[in-house]
Amino acid sequence: MKRRHFFQKAGALSAGIALGVNDTLQASSQTADFKTQPFTVGINDYHINYHVPQLDQPVSILHVTDTHLWRDDERGKPYRQYSKRMAGAYNETKHFLTGEPTNPEEAFEATLAIAKEAKVDVITLTGDLFSFPSEAAIEWALERLEALDIPYFYSSGNHDWHYEGMEGSLHELRETWIRKRLLPLYKGRNPLMYAEEVKGINMVNIDNSYYEILPEQLEFYEEQVRKGLPMVLMMHIPLYAPARSLGYGCGHPDYNAANDRNYELERRQRWPEEGHSQTTMDFHQAVFESPNLLGVLAGHIHRQTVDWVKGIPQFLTQPNAAGGYLKVNFHPMNRQGQLKFT
Repeated sequence: MKRRHFFQKAGALSAGIALGVNDTLQASSQTADFKTQPFTVGINDYHINYHVPQLDQPVSILHVTDTHLWRDDERGKPYRQYSKRMAGAYNETKHFLTGEPTNPEEAFEATLAIAKEAKVDVITLTGDLFSFPSEAAIEWALERLEALDIPYFYSSGNHDWHYEGMEGSLHELRETWIRKRLLPLYKGRNPLMYAEEVKGINMVNIDNSYYEILPEQLEFYEEQVRKGLPMVLMMHIPLYAPARSLGYGCGHPDYNAANDRNYELERRQRWPEEGHSQTTMDFHQAVFESPNLLGVLAGHIHRQTVDWVKGIPQFLTQPNAAGGYLKVNFHPMNRQGQLKFT
């Protein structure tokens, strides 16, 4: 109960103005149904182009995930026993396009420059922006994000709030370090779940950074579906798709203690013996049955992949630590397209 109380207080309510769900979204009578009026998607490397019926104006998104910033200073000294491994994990990377040496800070600044040049409507930051909850890294990122003057939507990843070996459950550690360090990135929104409308698209953010979904998150997601607007779902851990590894762990049938290979390396709580909660499995089903969902933007596995489940695509991108990003454009489908494809 303590966990839920804090996040309700931090984000006010699970629907309404406090979470960025504006009056236009709430009052909309338009109901999108892409099962009967399907959209089209074209994929060219790291550029995704949608053509969407019932969309009135174009929307552009820069999808960024897994930057793994690791900057630290004197304030981090008391935590070095917990941050040491991840502080050395991404000091130097190879750029995903050129293969030339780079590093997370250089890659992040270059990506923000791309966002500015492209004049995107929003940046989605779907987790592991940080390798551990370093005050210095968080301040460095916030300074650059705020200077950019482009809206950004942040959700935590499994490393953002995790000090390896620190005592506490995953629930407790996520709450503690979001509250102590990460909260400014949410700009007053509920860290577990929030929604913002961007030019007719409902951007829905669910924190699944330790693979599981809470009952209030499922309820919130279902409320967003009922609003009827075209939706994009953002989260860190990708949803399970057939033949995918446990990296696609949200709703994965093999998620359980026996299959948790990394809990000792990461010095964290082991996955539960019984596997996923029924709520998590219900959420997985609800997502891929959503008639107005345009797609899922996620990360975690550090590769660009696409899965198409029940007509809904899930896009993952190369890690931003290596310069990776996805440029996602949503275009209104013209009348000729609607006559031909819907």
